[in-house]
Amino acid sequence: MGLKNRIIPGGIYFLTMTVVDWVDVFTRPIYKHIIVDALQYCQHNKGLRLHAWCLMSNHLHLIASAEEGKNLSDILRDFKQFTSRKIVAALQEEPESRRQWLLHRFQFNAIQNPKVRHYKLWQDGNEAKELISNAFIDQKLGYIHQNPVRAEWVSEPEHYRYSSACNYAGERGLLDILLLE
Repeated sequence: MGLKNRIIPGGIYFLTMTVVDWVDVFTRPIYKHIIVDALQYCQHNKGLRLHAWCLMSNHLHLIASAEEGKNLSDILRDFKQFTSRKIVAALQEEPESRRQWLLHRFQFNAIQNPKVRHYKLWQDGNEAKELISNAFIDQKLGYIHQNPVRAEWVSEPEHYRYSSACNYAGERGLLDILLLE
């Protein structure tokens, strides 16, 4: 990760994790639930403080920080490694009409990177942007929650299941959120 996207302990960050080649892998519930379950695990066991999130078909937006003494970069690295392995395993085991094509894309991207052995699901980096003002926080919260509306999946942000918009609307979401005020 370059210096411009460096994650400094103690900060709150807007993050974007993107699937290689912008492949639409998160179109089936099984893959979406791998992401949700992994985020929840990171919250309970790794020190992830989740302030907002939205899972789209080929990328994940987060506003996140880490508990004191924990490193957000390490949490994100572990999250990406784990979800990559779990999604590839699900692709290999579950009925999937796009199995060969998806695995080929992930394998091709692994070959391009000497650090990766078999499959590469996530692009390098997290596009981390530190949230340092209320205006920037509001902008990024709106951006995250409007993503499924702009994609015309829902009419209202809080109607999208794989997002924290419902939490901000006073309802219970799939994940517990530390609201930004």
